[in-house]
Amino acid sequence: MKMHIRNYRLVFFVLFFTGFVLNLILANQAQAQRSIKRNKNKEVEKEVEAPKAKDGLKPYSEVITDKAISKTGLFTVHNVEGKYYYEISEDMLGREMLMVTTIAKTASGIGYGGERTNTQMLRWDKNDKNILLKVVSYSNTAADSLPIYNAVRNSNLEPILYRFDVVAKGKDDKGWVIEVTDLFSKDVQALGLQKSRRTQYKVSRLDTDRTYVERISPYPTNIEARYVLTYAASEPPSNASTGLITVEMNSSMVLLPEEPMKQRLADRRVGWFNTRVTDYGLDAQKASKRTYLDRWRLEVKEEDMEKFKAGELVEPKKQIVYYIDPATPSKWVPYLKAGVEDWNVAFEEAGFKNAITAKDAPSPEEDPDWHPEDARYSVIRYFASDIQNAYGPHVSDPRSGEIIESDIGWYHNVMNLLRNWFFVQTAAINPEARGTAFKDEVMGRLIRFVSAHEVGHTLGLPHNFASSFAYPVDSLRSATFTAEYGTAPSIMDYARFNYIAQPEDEGVHLYPEVGPYDKFAVGWGYRPIPEAKTPDEEQAILDQWILEKQGDPVYRYGRQGNPYDPSTQSEDLGNNAMKASDYGIKNLKRILPNLIEWTAEEDKPFKDYSDLEELYGQVLGQYNRYMGHVKTNVGGVYEIYKATAQDEAVYTHVDKATQKEALAFLNNELFASQEWLTDNDITSRIEDFGVLDRIRKLQVTTLNALLDWGRLGRVIENEAINGAEAYALLELMDDLRKGIWSELPAGEAIDVNRRSLQRAHIERLEELLTKDATGRSAASLNASQSDIRPAARESLTTLQGQVEQAIPRTANRMSKIHLEDSLERIKNILDQD
Repeated sequence: MKMHIRNYRLVFFVLFFTGFVLNLILANQAQAQRSIKRNKNKEVEKEVEAPKAKDGLKPYSEVITDKAISKTGLFTVHNVEGKYYYEISEDMLGREMLMVTTIAKTASGIGYGGERTNTQMLRWDKNDKNILLKVVSYSNTAADSLPIYNAVRNSNLEPILYRFDVVAKGKDDKGWVIEVTDLFSKDVQALGLQKSRRTQYKVSRLDTDRTYVERISPYPTNIEARYVLTYAASEPPSNASTGLITVEMNSSMVLLPEEPMKQRLADRRVGWFNTRVTDYGLDAQKASKRTYLDRWRLEVKEEDMEKFKAGELVEPKKQIVYYIDPATPSKWVPYLKAGVEDWNVAFEEAGFKNAITAKDAPSPEEDPDWHPEDARYSVIRYFASDIQNAYGPHVSDPRSGEIIESDIGWYHNVMNLLRNWFFVQTAAINPEARGTAFKDEVMGRLIRFVSAHEVGHTLGLPHNFASSFAYPVDSLRSATFTAEYGTAPSIMDYARFNYIAQPEDEGVHLYPEVGPYDKFAVGWGYRPIPEAKTPDEEQAILDQWILEKQGDPVYRYGRQGNPYDPSTQSEDLGNNAMKASDYGIKNLKRILPNLIEWTAEEDKPFKDYSDLEELYGQVLGQYNRYMGHVKTNVGGVYEIYKATAQDEAVYTHVDKATQKEALAFLNNELFASQEWLTDNDITSRIEDFGVLDRIRKLQVTTLNALLDWGRLGRVIENEAINGAEAYALLELMDDLRKGIWSELPAGEAIDVNRRSLQRAHIERLEELLTKDATGRSAASLNASQSDIRPAARESLTTLQGQVEQAIPRTANRMSKIHLEDSLERIKNILDQD
């Protein structure tokens, strides 16, 4: 029995061991099969994985596949299933380019299609396995041949706008391939919504799910990228419920000339938009500024050089061309074109004929690749906007000042502005200006004027506010004079239309034209000087051209923005503001009684009085301009630019007689009763309340400007320098007080407008006595230590005595109450002080 048991155990052990060994063999076989399968899979993976070059880049064919849509141009651009690649050749690395970014399409309230948002100079550089897009600046410069060049470079490290991985070498191993999709679909601020608008609309982020590249199109000298950006914003200006802002942008990358245009150095005696740099390479013992003109590259053809030198007009190598936006209403196109080509007469002074022209934009059939955002084309863009304006910018090469392109912005509603100007300035003598809608021929002529003005900006000319001061006032009433010389020597002034002409001045010219200053300036800036090889060699010749016109006001330039020079004012005409304003006011007094009739329309009997209200406001506004022109003479200082060799003063005070004439005009005109301006037939149709406040504002605005800290400071300085020849501070204060309070000696009744004015006078004297200086002159005028406070106290003290004497002899009850109140005000001010 025991033997049987042992046998069973032996059999069980043999069977168990055999099974174990068999399982082990089977497991090893399975593991071996899995290992073989993994190895086979790895071999398959090795076969699928794309081979890489030694430098780690993919083969060209693996990146730019057979699905690529490729176009050649400045760079070759590839679209591979929605991803965009630039293939950059070696010779384009290091070349400088301009990136001009504009809004192509936009939501309501966020700019206008065609509006430029940014311009920057760029350069593509290679760094190891990356391509860097750098922002280049020439604000600090030196010739690369000079030792200081490296120091300038080391102090002006160029910011990197974007870094791209090189993904492959170019075709045939030439150049480099990078993917640029993210440049236009990520939040690169320089190519998207401006910082100011991001802040205004409280933009939090770019919504990449709603952002994409529309297209990228290469051309021989530029690449156009069109892309749609969507931002999350808590306060969008339109479609607020979405919390989004979507804009379609266009960025034009334009190759700059390898050889920059020769610079022409600026001179402040001739107005010009310019580029200013700090040139550390100049032979000077300080960091010197170098300023050169922004201008188009107009060059004489080699075969025409002898003709040019002989004084014959020649056509330039390359004409300046402006295209008219296809969105422009067809009836205005001829007038916009005429405004462009009006400048040919000025370019003749530079020796060129047919230098500038305007063309219709090509149709899609004629040129499917043409579009107005393309920086190769200069375009007069027509905006569907209620803004009453137009503007004329330009894009220039910062290395030389060469203007590359310009897009003039033309807002549809500029026509309403033109109507208002032409009506209020000429309707008294010009039947064509009467009414709320002009004939197309009349409006067309006004459009031509503005077109020419804006084109002037794009040629490099800023506003010349001294121009309108050049002609004697009465010459502007002469038909023969204005026919020959226009209404101002420059169309770049804000001279507008001839408000001086009177009804008896038949045939007098009403419009500004491209004038003698414009011709001189264009000739000075554009005429080639073949005998001069460098900008510095040109200077003596350019200076001589200026000196030939020395002392002639027709050829003087005066900057915009000087509020103290009565000869450089906006919207003025003639060399005497008092005389010119008197003529202008006579015309306003002719317009106002006819305003209801001239704003009515027989075919619209059910229209409201909105046109009447608008043009009544224009009359008041024009009257206020006249007062501003006169006011600037008080404490005024002429600024007439000179060079050191001329050895003359740049700044001279307005003479005493003119200042006194100006203040007397204001006392007799503005500060007197204004019953003619408060026409009840008009005001009863447009408002239930507020006409008196309109007049109060007119008077008080000018009063406070007369007693401005800076103006009084200049009066004090003039007296200190010129003594008895100057209009003294106390004399000014006395003349003003006597004019504003002229009723006191005789105890006359004081009307409601005068009472408001007199209270304002007391309040302004209080400010001068108790407050610190404010405004432009605050930094250079110490209120507590100047003569202004003692003069204000003296004026209040004198007024106190005069009011006390006038109260008993004033019979009118309201006038007496007003004087008693004024007396208490003065006492409180003096007691407090």
